[in-house]
Amino acid sequence: MIYLPQEDGQGLVEYGLILVLVAIVVVIVLSLIGTQLSQVFSKVADSVPGGG
Repeated sequence: MIYLPQEDGQGLVEYGLILVLVAIVVVIVLSLIGTQLSQVFSKVADSVPGGG
């Protein structure tokens, strides 16, 4: 009998790790620029008549 390693689970774990890393990067970026975006939206809303 020939032993063949099964790597199906390994690929799934790698995809999961990539997904987690992308999610962490998105959260960090949004937390860094979130306040700046909020200020921009507030300025735009204040400049529109009836928006603020």
